[in-house]
Amino acid sequence: MADSTNAYLEVLEALEGIAPALQSNAAEAERARWIPEENIELLAKTGLFRVAVPERFGGLDLPVAEQAALLSEIARSCGSTGWVSMVWLSSAWIASLYQDRAQEEVFANGSVRISGGFTPSGTLVPTEGGYILNGTWRFNTGVRGADWNICAAMVERPDGTHEELFALVPIDDVRVGDDWDVFGVAGTGSATSTVTDAFVPEHRVVDVSVYDASTRGRWNADINGRNYNLTSYILATCAPVYIGLAKSALELFLGRLPGKGITYTNWAEQREHPYTQVQVAVAANKIAACEALEQRWLRTIQEREDAGVKLTVEEKAEIRGQVGYVVQTTKEAVETLYNISSASTILRGVPFQRVYRDITALSLHGLLTPVSSLEAHGRVLVGLEPGTDYI
Repeated sequence: MADSTNAYLEVLEALEGIAPALQSNAAEAERARWIPEENIELLAKTGLFRVAVPERFGGLDLPVAEQAALLSEIARSCGSTGWVSMVWLSSAWIASLYQDRAQEEVFANGSVRISGGFTPSGTLVPTEGGYILNGTWRFNTGVRGADWNICAAMVERPDGTHEELFALVPIDDVRVGDDWDVFGVAGTGSATSTVTDAFVPEHRVVDVSVYDASTRGRWNADINGRNYNLTSYILATCAPVYIGLAKSALELFLGRLPGKGITYTNWAEQREHPYTQVQVAVAANKIAACEALEQRWLRTIQEREDAGVKLTVEEKAEIRGQVGYVVQTTKEAVETLYNISSASTILRGVPFQRVYRDITALSLHGLLTPVSSLEAHGRVLVGLEPGTDYI
């Protein structure tokens, strides 16, 4: 793999430059239940949608650690934009695990946005040259602005067994509902999507070998560096959104602190109160601890992949558990700051309340909820099977 440092720094600098616009548009994203078109255009100009595209097709092909850092930066400005960006980037990487012909179609422009419905709530029926896809997928983040969509579906084989497959379809085949009305990360537009009688050619379908990047029929099947374990990679790109939100909460809290007293007390400056000082330090250290833990799993994922070695069950369970712990701990950091904030924090015009609601909503994500993630990790630590295939 080529040295990506310069490309990464260029995208990072560009993202820092558009941060004020993303922050300014956050309230509109929430009202509209979808990120503004301006956000998408600004992100495109930074090169973000080339980040996970292979160099072969004009992409930047950045490693997972650099992808994570970019996503954290976006989430610091707008949680919804950060989450949508995560989905578009990670799904673009998944497309690199499809056959060559599919990659040529999807990556034709070198920049692409791909969303996905990963609960297998669709069906695929074999037909000549491919499959007929039907189904409905809830929580289809980013589908409103995507070029392609990945649809998880079940197929029944001649012997009566069922198999999970992942179909990659152009967005013109997808109908998007208007059922996304939530109290947190409202701007993600994670509406229900539906596909009806769409033909999917065989080269745009992969099986569960995609989970450990073992799919064949592609130019990059035996090239080390980017064939990550799918679940670990997804977790590693989700976590920075939580970290970015927590860092945003700390910055916003500190920004409002100077000159603010504690109502109905003699404290003219809240920042002079020891309890405030202790709680701010607790929140800051929780965030710093999460960043340190993140570097540990990013290093493990990349080192194993560079060496062409698959992650062990123990390593995969550890990554899931640690990401779950980060979800829990970043939420605690934001709650700590919320609990020492003034009543005016609940005003819609105060950005902190949006960050608080965003991270609270995201903490309920099925793959990332701390209880299930820590359970899988803990089971392996005590010598049991993880109890889930999603590691």
